[in-house]
Amino acid sequence: MNLPRRILTGVITASALLAAAAVQAQGYPNRPIALVVPFAAGGPTDVVARMLAVPLGKSLGTTVVVENTLGAGGTIAANRVARATPDGYTIFIHHMGMATAPALYRKLPFDPLKDFEYIGQVVDVPMTLLARKDFPPNNLKELITYLRANREKVMLANAGLGAVSHLCGMLFQSTIGVDLTTVPYKGTGPAMTDLIGGQVDVLCDQTTQTVPIIKDNRVKVYGVTTTKRLAGLPNIPTLDEQGMKGFEVKVWHGLYAPKNTPKDALDKLNKALRDALNDPVIRQRMAELSSDIPPMDKITPEGLRTHLEAEIAKWGPVIRKAGVYAD
Repeated sequence: MNLPRRILTGVITASALLAAAAVQAQGYPNRPIALVVPFAAGGPTDVVARMLAVPLGKSLGTTVVVENTLGAGGTIAANRVARATPDGYTIFIHHMGMATAPALYRKLPFDPLKDFEYIGQVVDVPMTLLARKDFPPNNLKELITYLRANREKVMLANAGLGAVSHLCGMLFQSTIGVDLTTVPYKGTGPAMTDLIGGQVDVLCDQTTQTVPIIKDNRVKVYGVTTTKRLAGLPNIPTLDEQGMKGFEVKVWHGLYAPKNTPKDALDKLNKALRDALNDPVIRQRMAELSSDIPPMDKITPEGLRTHLEAEIAKWGPVIRKAGVYAD
């Protein structure tokens, strides 16, 4: 018997909810939890996820397994989680790309405000403007002059359409009035590898990935994207203090679950997140990477949803004005 699609969809949804309820009745959690990361292993979001996985698992009494699902600026992973069984065993970490996706993608297969439950904000990460080690300019002033004179030759890497590295690079180009050749990757992990190897010239990337590389003197760094210098990189000037007044890009991350995930599971996940972010080892590690753990009132479902709504309202007009879209 062929059921109408509307009825069939309702049956599938009801079955998923019943399955989730049955699992919850057995005591959550009783098996490993998948933490889905929308970018490549070794990238900044992956670094944050892997730092959190162990303390999350410790608090929950189970194993949290990081799973990298790449492509389309994080939307493939987000759609996977949105369609996952809402039983608490699939969760999702993403950065501000959750807020920019509605404006960037004409046919977004999920709704950030309707298809997820919110667990809490995770961490705020500044950016750094970098170049390959042998790139000729030695400071920001020289860099701007060089880019304006060699715009056709310079390759600006990013982690793909809608990634924070793409948005940061787009804002930088707009600020200095230059259009460069952009080279998209599936994450800043591989982009950084090519920057260090000299295959691309410039990259804007998060401190969770760049601080060790900068300290190892493997790249040139032209500035940080905060209005104040970073404790972890005290000798690196801000772009703002070098004349790019008001230039500020900080990357916030959030933890999500599929819509209709049981409240009991969400409460336990939120508690585990708060426990993890209160862990002295995690706090020290985040500080070393110049990343800020948000106040406790942000590490809540309500705090994350409110912030996401505000960021969608902030970035939507900027992206639409720039005319950047993906199908």
